[in-house]
Amino acid sequence: MDKRKRRVRHGMVKERARILVVGGGYVGMYTALRLQRKLKRELNRGEAEITVVTPDPYMTYQPFLPEAAAGSLSPRHVVVPLRRVLDRCHVIIGEAETVDHARRTVTVTTLATEEEGTGARRLPYDELVLAPGSVSRTLPVPGLADHGIGFRTVEEAIGLRNHVIEQMDIASSTRDPALRDAALTFVFVGGGYAGVEALGELEDMARYATRYYHNVRPDDMKWILVEATDRILPEVGEELGRYTVTELRRRNIDVRLGTRLESCAGRVAHLSDGARFPTRTVVWTAGVRPHPLVAATDLPRTARGRLKCTPQLTIDGVPHAWAAGDAAAVPDVTAAEPGTECAPNAQHALRQARALGDNIVHALRGEPLRTYAHRYAGSVASLGLHKGVAQVYGHRLKGYPAWFMHRAYHLSRIPTVNRKARVLAEWTLSGLFKREIVSLGSLEHPRAEFELAAGGKPSPEPPGDPKGSS
Repeated sequence: MDKRKRRVRHGMVKERARILVVGGGYVGMYTALRLQRKLKRELNRGEAEITVVTPDPYMTYQPFLPEAAAGSLSPRHVVVPLRRVLDRCHVIIGEAETVDHARRTVTVTTLATEEEGTGARRLPYDELVLAPGSVSRTLPVPGLADHGIGFRTVEEAIGLRNHVIEQMDIASSTRDPALRDAALTFVFVGGGYAGVEALGELEDMARYATRYYHNVRPDDMKWILVEATDRILPEVGEELGRYTVTELRRRNIDVRLGTRLESCAGRVAHLSDGARFPTRTVVWTAGVRPHPLVAATDLPRTARGRLKCTPQLTIDGVPHAWAAGDAAAVPDVTAAEPGTECAPNAQHALRQARALGDNIVHALRGEPLRTYAHRYAGSVASLGLHKGVAQVYGHRLKGYPAWFMHRAYHLSRIPTVNRKARVLAEWTLSGLFKREIVSLGSLEHPRAEFELAAGGKPSPEPPGDPKGSS
């Protein structure tokens, strides 16, 4: 008799089911959360166990990263601690290196692996959820690895905020006109959500900060957005995309469409249209690709490297394996055109996670699986304080109404009442008091001062670190 059938009797799991969730992002956290709620009785009886393997002990709510970078939100309020939320799960902080589904094992390295000297662990499982997410899609641009700054993690967001304020400090104190010009030139590559929202929020913050500098004015700064296609924010539609370009240009932001970054070697941004900008800030937000773990599995993948899934969120042709989110190619059954896949965004990830968790429970209990179907509701984007664009169910909003909807929507989506209350409190206080513009770049190297005092040398800064931008 099939193992799954032997687990089920009168709709209840009768044999211990080991569920392994790889990834602690949107899909990983919400799937595990759904499972621990739906399998509460089975977990209490020891008939099921849920293990979550994730490189970070928290889930980052990425739509709030631009506001964290601009100082509107505290970094700790845009992350959700997994151990607190997943209190019925076994959370392992580590990296999944390979997946051998034929043997039902995942190879994992943890923070203790190197010091133990025993090699990577092999975790067995009965049901596998692969949700490793995505990583930045980079190109072989000269100088990018040395000088580029990403914008996918809370560490990068806060590092970029510190870096921008530090550049303003450098420009204010230097007597070298060339150094001042480079310090006040900020190049953002990528016209999607991450690039446009990060640029909009940080330009807004820097413009506000100039009132506290005696020799730096808003017009002294150059903000440049580089996009390889002929439009930005394609998710909000062509009309709102054009509106966004117009609004950014009204703020003296140089938007260059149909343009690519060809090099940033020597701290000079060379663009495909022939323009050259000496700059100490190149922010790379030009798309994502599936996590490298996907290629280290024996599971079927699409031509684009994503896991090939069914509308029920199982991996196509593979029993006891599930996937969703950025690393999964999930058919969009609501699309008019056959072969369309769900977009790799948070809107689908949140809903896929709930459906995935429910379907695992259905499978364990011998019940029919349900098809994931969600018609795209629309998109919202912030362009800075009180500025935004939104397209929701065919309705277009601009300016303050769109910005308000952006905040209301994401406040409703960030997990836990605790986080909702803290975010709302911070927004309320920021409306009553002035914006904080302090750079805490030294937090990235907290031992530097003590190492000098003890007679040593400060540890070298890693390549590409925003603090290493001298």
